Amino acid sequence: MSPLATTIGMLMASFGLVLAVGAHAETWRFAVIGDTPYNSYEERQLPVMLDDIAAENPQFIVHAGDFKASWTPCNDALFHDRRALFDASKVPLIYVPGDNEWSDCHRVTTGGFDPLERLQKLRELFFATPRSLGQRALAVEQQNGAYPEQLRWRLGPVRFVSLNVPGSNNNFGHRKTPSAEYLARNPAVTEWLQQSFATARRENAAGLVIVMQANPGFKDAAAGLTHVGYRQLLDTLRRETLAFPGQVLLIHGDTHWQRIDKPLREPINGRPITNFTRLETFGYPLLGWVKVIIDDEDPQLFRFEVHAHRAR
Repeated sequence: MSPLATTIGMLMASFGLVLAVGAHAETWRFAVIGDTPYNSYEERQLPVMLDDIAAENPQFIVHAGDFKASWTPCNDALFHDRRALFDASKVPLIYVPGDNEWSDCHRVTTGGFDPLERLQKLRELFFATPRSLGQRALAVEQQNGAYPEQLRWRLGPVRFVSLNVPGSNNNFGHRKTPSAEYLARNPAVTEWLQQSFATARRENAAGLVIVMQANPGFKDAAAGLTHVGYRQLLDTLRRETLAFPGQVLLIHGDTHWQRIDKPLREPINGRPITNFTRLETFGYPLLGWVKVIIDDEDPQLFRFEVHAHRAR
């Protein structure tokens, strides 16, 4: 082989190596917020924080529910205000309903609304079409039937699914007999979750991200005191995660304690399930966001950067 051919061969081999490395070292980013805005300060600062997030170039933002305080009236004017706020986001924003804006709206302090009517209003304003909110739209898949707020979408090697699981014990009710609303919605939640795991397995997805509002009470469940409204959800989540070869990330808000941990445990020995991670959002009175980096070369798949918001 001539020196020229040898040189060209070495260059092509090096170029091929660079391409191979580049092909495998891919990352994707999204941002997580929730339980905000609760007061006038957060209403002023959230647009600033959304701009800060956009400057980091995430593919989208997830809001894990509770876009108002529990004491704020659940009126149409506030709902329209939040729709405008989310639509002003420079990157796609996907919103998940929280208890403060529907299931707890029967309280006198919130105006004594019918929760089912408020949930229907959320559907009309936020889930009328299979797309995200924000200045740039992201296409999503909606669950067929009565629960269009339950969504699915994909980013890189990861499947995403959102669930309408509100705080206050998943709207189970205050008696031993479950509410009619819970009995209608919970099977749809379970089915959507199971279908999402099946889709992720069929597509050989590296991970599944689940977004919902409620903290399902992992600590109590580990002590054998599972809240009845979350029992079927946690049983399904545990069973499906153990059968899933990839990583599972659950994102929720509700209890306003930003944390990243592994609280889901195996049923027999009580050890943490290693391919399951929980990310809880910032929440009032602390404003902030979390960047999630999907790295297909990282065995854990997900990396996290926590950002407390600095007012200005």
